[in-house]
Amino acid sequence: MAILIIAEHNNLSLKSETHKVVQAAAAIGGDITLLVAGFNCKAAADEAATVAGVSKVLLADNAVYQHQLAENIAALVTEVGKDFSHILAPATTSGKNFLPRVAAMLDVAQISDVIAIESADTFVRPIYAGNAIATVQSSDRIKVLTVRPAAFRAASDGNSAPIEAVSAAHDAGVSAFIDEELTKSERPELSAARVVISGGRGMQNGENFALLNGIADKLGAAIGASRAAVDAGFVPNDMQVGQTGKIVAPDLYIAVGISGAIQHLAGMKDSKVIVAINKDAEAPIFQIADYGLVADLFSVLPELEQQL
Repeated sequence: MAILIIAEHNNLSLKSETHKVVQAAAAIGGDITLLVAGFNCKAAADEAATVAGVSKVLLADNAVYQHQLAENIAALVTEVGKDFSHILAPATTSGKNFLPRVAAMLDVAQISDVIAIESADTFVRPIYAGNAIATVQSSDRIKVLTVRPAAFRAASDGNSAPIEAVSAAHDAGVSAFIDEELTKSERPELSAARVVISGGRGMQNGENFALLNGIADKLGAAIGASRAAVDAGFVPNDMQVGQTGKIVAPDLYIAVGISGAIQHLAGMKDSKVIVAINKDAEAPIFQIADYGLVADLFSVLPELEQQL
């Protein structure tokens, strides 16, 4: 079997999600090829070559891939991937954007959000907002999968795989990069943080999210939010944790003023230790919490920060 993984990167370095997809691919078995598509992205390809388990790195370095527009990347992956038995990408915003297009052009089904590999043709994925787990067997000639990074540990480094250039340049001409606004933060990225503290509707307003800052700083944590808090305008949507936000699985997850709607639980229930703070003793979040504190968050948070 031959497995193609589309690397997630920023043209300078790989993102941690790629290492986790490589680990998932190792469970399938076979030769693993990493495709790095971007512009002036040789550094990312060099890093990809060091990931343990990778047999070869394909480097598609062209201006048409600079911003990784879904239409352009999909055309490249379809051309390169037609000779592979499996095509994998992280279940991120980018992966969920281009890989369905690849599956359509290859005329095969896509299996999304894979959380476990049972065999080369059998995969496990959550359905119904994580309330049920489906085991799916594919008979397609090419298996197209998005992999949930939070479900796998990262592959190690120390490899030295060969890098091969790919000359194909696909410009679909149907979309264009205009601009981007990047959120700058000293804190770790939400999806990769070892500790996450999230606030919900119980925070009452955006200003009160400042109560989480001191705790986050002392714990080296990222700050997240429930959809209710985002929809209420308390915080921007890039902080949202949940089924329609970011899926996280940190070592420690602290939920503050979050009732625990199914959609939120789907995004964080794989955390190793879950701590819930809520004044409602009947809040669903307590059903999955390892530690629960029924208390007023406005009293607890300053005391917690002081004790830390």
